[in-house]
Amino acid sequence: MLDINLVRNNPELVKENIRKKFQDQKLELVDKVLELDINYRSVKTSLDELRAKRNSISASIGECMRNGQKEEAEAKKEEVTLLLNEIKTLEKQEETLGADVKRIMMVLPNIIDESVPVGKDDSENVEIERFLEPKVPNFEVPYHVDILEGVDGIDLDSARKTSGNGFYYLTGDIARLHSAVLTYARDFMIDKGFTYVIPPFMIRSNVVNGVMSFDEMENMMYKIEGEDLYLIGTSEHSMIGRYIDTILDEKKLPITLTSYSPCFRKEKGAHGIEERGIYRIHQFEKQEMIVICNPEESMNWYNKMLNYTVELFTSMEVPVRTLECCSGDLADLKVKSCDVEAWSPRQKKYFEVGSCSTLGDAQARRLGIRVNGENGKYYAHTLNNTVVAPPRMLISILENHLNEDGSINIPKVLQPYMGGKERIEVKK
Repeated sequence: MLDINLVRNNPELVKENIRKKFQDQKLELVDKVLELDINYRSVKTSLDELRAKRNSISASIGECMRNGQKEEAEAKKEEVTLLLNEIKTLEKQEETLGADVKRIMMVLPNIIDESVPVGKDDSENVEIERFLEPKVPNFEVPYHVDILEGVDGIDLDSARKTSGNGFYYLTGDIARLHSAVLTYARDFMIDKGFTYVIPPFMIRSNVVNGVMSFDEMENMMYKIEGEDLYLIGTSEHSMIGRYIDTILDEKKLPITLTSYSPCFRKEKGAHGIEERGIYRIHQFEKQEMIVICNPEESMNWYNKMLNYTVELFTSMEVPVRTLECCSGDLADLKVKSCDVEAWSPRQKKYFEVGSCSTLGDAQARRLGIRVNGENGKYYAHTLNNTVVAPPRMLISILENHLNEDGSINIPKVLQPYMGGKERIEVKK
């Protein structure tokens, strides 16, 4: 959420930012919120004046009573009653106008960083850098489900019976590899100085509204019927929500955390759920990294976090590239974001396996996360980044470490987490 003072003082900057994000339908909201804000402040000023007047008259009633001026005291009491009725009316107006201002402010997009390329959608994202040489073997690489079935590592048919499309059973060495990736990622981030956390997997609506835009919530979140609870789509939601309505000590920043959680997503929209595959699913597990810091350090942490993910993937001998998200591909709360994409020898192209984002103070404003600093209080900056999301990570490992006979080489860094096993053999 933007600072209302920015909208008041520089509405053209806000409008230009909306144009860069190709959301012209929101341009009129800038003028609308300014009009509402003027009315809101006018009502607030009137309220302050009426309350001061009420307090002054109320104080004089006691003096009249002490001086025996009962009639004058009664007249003043009637005046106070009239003022109270007027105050109640204005308080309702203040509440309505305040809610209207907040409703619009919640849908105005965050100001993107100057370095973000302008583009309409993900087709205009810009490649930054590649790491490790992408290779295509001299044999045909099967679809990832066929590879998994060859080593008896997945059961989709049973999952459809129990849960429907978008779910799966992982079995045997593949299930073990899945856990090995998560455990290795956890230890990798701990070695970088991050504190390991397992958060709640459900959050209340006020936290949901604080960490994401309304469109994202509608397309992603599962609501628990009859309760004010949502299943998290990523642990970022509950990790940032942990600090709702909190004043942090500036001396204790940055807060660097890495979290494990299952993730639950509707996956509504153009992409949809695959009937046969684990690339886009309703349920998966993920290791995340979260940073809460002061504004001056946020871009430095953004670059560090992105480099950590690249380092993790390359340590598992998976070629990756980084891709700068253009303005039209940024979610409304994001200031800057970069996708990490892994090489697919089967498709002979890269596919997304993670995303690193800085949201400036947008989430902090929505959730009330402030910092007590030397020069007063200010809103913290929040950042998040995928360490690994194993279903997609599994696909990248399967394809990049596949042998012609269908067996899978286990990356050296994962072998200690697999009991020293070096290869997953085909089941005959």
